[in-house]
Parts: sequence; C-alpha cells; structure tokens
Amino acid sequence: MSFKVGTPKKNLMLFSGRAHPELAEEVAKHLNVSITPQSAYDFANGEIFVRFEESVRGCDAFVMQSATAPINQWIMEQLLMVDALKRASAKRITVIMPFYPYARQDKKHKGREPISARLIADLFKVAGADRIMTVDLHTAQIQGFFDGPVDHLFAQNTLARYIKDNYPTDNIVVVSPDAGRTKLAEKWADDLGGVPIAFIHKTRDPLRPNEVVANRVVGEVEDKLCVVIDDMVDTGGTIAKAVRQLLDEGASDVVMAATHGVLSGPARERLQGSGAREVIFTNTLPIPDDKRYPGMTVLSIAPLLARAIQQVFEDGSVTSLFDGDA
Repeated sequence: MSFKVGTPKKNLMLFSGRAHPELAEEVAKHLNVSITPQSAYDFANGEIFVRFEESVRGCDAFVMQSATAPINQWIMEQLLMVDALKRASAKRITVIMPFYPYARQDKKHKGREPISARLIADLFKVAGADRIMTVDLHTAQIQGFFDGPVDHLFAQNTLARYIKDNYPTDNIVVVSPDAGRTKLAEKWADDLGGVPIAFIHKTRDPLRPNEVVANRVVGEVEDKLCVVIDDMVDTGGTIAKAVRQLLDEGASDVVMAATHGVLSGPARERLQGSGAREVIFTNTLPIPDDKRYPGMTVLSIAPLLARAIQQVFEDGSVTSLFDGDA
C-alpha cells in the first residue's frame, strides 16, 4: 500500500444562503469561483432543509448570508449550512454576515433583557464556525462576543470614495446623527481631507423604540453640504428628522451615507420626502426595486468582501485592506 507524499492543495469553496444570492454571485465573480451547488427548501411547517451537492471534505468554506427579513429564517438557514459543513469535514468554516443580525441588542438597557448579539455569536460557534466576517458592526465590541477571529470590514472607503468623486469636498461638513457616532464622523472627516464635523443631539423615550423625541444641531452647518453618516437605516425616522433639521438650520444640501439599508416599513417614503439630495447605501442587504427611488444610490460591497475572503484564504492580512501596509 503506497501513500502519496506532499501537501494537499487548499481549496476555497463559497456557499450562499437564499437571502441575497445576487451579492454572493457578485463575490464569486470577483474570486473567479462558482458558488457550490446546494439544495435548500422549506418544509410545510417552516423547517429548513439544506444539502450540498458536492464533497466539501478538507475545504476552506465561506458561508454567506445577509440577514434580511424574515431575519430569523435566514439566520437558521446559515446555522444549518455551517452544521452541514462541519459534519461533512470542511477544514475551516468562515461565516460571512455582511449585516450582523441582532447587533443593536448588544447590552442590557434594563433588567431581564437578553444580550441577543452575544447569543448569535454563541449559536454560530456551537454550529461549527471557526471565524466570522462582517461589515460595519453597530458597535465594535461585538467582535469580542465571538470566541475566535472576527474580520470586521469597513464600508467607509467605498462610501467616502463615492462622495469624493461626486461632490466638491471644500464645503463639506460630516454630520453624525447622534452623539454616539462622533468617532465615526471624525474618521470620515479625515478621509474627506480634514473637513469639520457636527452632530445631532437627540433624546429618545426608552419605552418607545424607533422614535426620537427632540433634536438640536451641535456644530456649524449653515451654507454647508452636510454628509450625514450612519451604520444602518431601518425605518428612516431618525435620518429623515436629521435631514430636515439640517435644512432648517441653513444647510445648503444634505447627502446621506449608510452601510446597511434595512429600510423597514415606511423608510422609502420617509427618505424620499426628507429633502436629502442623495441617499447612498451599500448592498450588504438586498434592496429590492420597490424600496428604491431615483435619489437612492446603492454601491456594491462585493469587491471588498472578495478581497477579504482572498486574504483569509491565503493567510494574508485583512487589516492591510484598510491601513495600507499595516
């Protein structure tokens, strides 16, 4: 009996759930691989079945899913895909969540509440994930919820480049929609060439989610092009109010840039009626035609995801994608 000598060649395999296949297809094109064929369907009672149509033994597996509505179904499907890969002897499993589900529930505001973002990390760990890749977490400490490597990618370069290419940067002020995002606003301001920043001081009623009570602008915005930045837009209420507030305070124009377009319920109408000149998102989440309107621009995050996957696969540096030679 003879044994082959030598190191087996590493094999990158890309897998996609059913939530946002267009993004996965685009990533696959950039990587020059094809998405591994699988059958996935729902039983009559809502249970999900997943099976891969090819051997995955020894592969470096990348499992993509965007947590859009119905969010819990897509989380469950991704967990089942990870479990199937683990049981089929994949060598390493990287879970790619362009939008990290439950990220807003990252701490207890009051007693007897869950820390749901931590639970998501635990679920994927138990299912068999070795590492997580995600884009623009709601708060950076979520990285510490997963016991293993987390590749935290930033869409800021993609969004800021678009702003630089399409707007004059000599009259810009970067606006954070609340006091908590001023750090991010400072990074944006540096990226746009050291422009000033402002923020909107807002108060919320803790018993009424998604509703803002009162706003005031801190910083100089009169006759400026205001670039409002955020990690996600859900119902659009906060952003629409921020845009109106800035225009009331004399801003010459308002452009809005956010990574994740959740766009629940009345979001499209609110954004369209807000007076913003342009609203820019990435496609970490699917944004179907019925949620779009002419003043909305959706940039692709696929090139960034593909570069990060390539670095992980080749044991290179993901940090270098953002910090040059770091």
